[in-house]
Amino acid sequence: MFDFTLLAQDAATLARRGAFTTPHGTLQTPVFAPVGTQATVKTLTPRDLEQLGATLVLANTYHLYLRPGAALVCDFGGLHGFMRWPHPMLTDSGGFQVFSLAQMRKVDADGVTFRSHIDGSLHRFTPESSIAAQEALGADIVMCFDECPEPLDRRYNEQAMARTHAWAARCKAAHRRPDQALFGIIQGGVFADLRIESARTLRALDFPGYAIGGLSVGETKAEMYATLDAVAPELPADKPRYLMGVGAPEDIVEGVARGIDIFDCVLPTRTARNGGLLTRRGRLNLINSRYAADPLPVEPGCACYTCQNFSRAYLRHLFKAREILGLHLATLHNVHFMLRLMEEIREHIVAGTFPAFRAAFLAEYALPDQAVRHAQHEARKNSRRDAKAAG
Repeated sequence: MFDFTLLAQDAATLARRGAFTTPHGTLQTPVFAPVGTQATVKTLTPRDLEQLGATLVLANTYHLYLRPGAALVCDFGGLHGFMRWPHPMLTDSGGFQVFSLAQMRKVDADGVTFRSHIDGSLHRFTPESSIAAQEALGADIVMCFDECPEPLDRRYNEQAMARTHAWAARCKAAHRRPDQALFGIIQGGVFADLRIESARTLRALDFPGYAIGGLSVGETKAEMYATLDAVAPELPADKPRYLMGVGAPEDIVEGVARGIDIFDCVLPTRTARNGGLLTRRGRLNLINSRYAADPLPVEPGCACYTCQNFSRAYLRHLFKAREILGLHLATLHNVHFMLRLMEEIREHIVAGTFPAFRAAFLAEYALPDQAVRHAQHEARKNSRRDAKAAG
């Protein structure tokens, strides 16, 4: 029912072109999944997503467990029937949200007790209950329940990784649906030896796919890339690799170069709703007054509906007037941008030109000022941390 086939591999990098068969269709990899946290990709309909060429959508177990409830979704035929999406779907375990959103959390060897960020009600997730919720939601790809710690604290990462491994074994024992592929999640922060240990431990459990969690949560880009360099060679070549929650265009290109097959992120949709439009030269901030009378499309030459029909001036007007159409049109463009980027990556891997594409893309793509400032801040923080450790 689940089969991953390698169709091409770049000779100079770890980039792979593959096909992953699921009950609701075959994913052409590398693939990007728009995030539908609440069983909807914000501002887009399933028809929009199909027309854009999306083949995989992610939904969030934590949010759907809290509202409307996994049992209700199950009664409507699972996520595919509830949100009318007939193609492959993926659900995360809820682990990241428990550790990032919950008002209170208490971790023990058996699971996590937490209070809902919505109403403060008390709940508990265990590996078994996370799997039960995901089985009720019915996605094609589901995740083991894991602990996602702050990436720079080695002692806590050692403890969290041990729990994640024990929980992975329990998730595998609890999982009953043969029409779902259960992925193990590799943890270990930014510490290469911990990541290698995690990859080897989970590989021994023989999951149909492997996810890399706990990245893009505070570490520098250099640390994230170094972590991928350590992990990818430890994973089976004949199974898909999923980098969780990472979706900046430059990170996708670098992730593909390091052997990643599946990506998801809220960045394209969240950025769009805040007036940020993705282009090959970097992010364009529509709120900027320089675009008030700009007749150009967001990106000249772009084939998306937004760029084929509307000017930057009109889109800026919609945002300034707080018109919902602006959010929709911006999201259409950003999701189109990401899906077209994945198409190009797949084409270049097959053609043997991915290294040249990678170099050209990264040379042209400019990081937004905020990302540059963040990178500078992180570099200064790490320098102070290293100096303190040395002195």
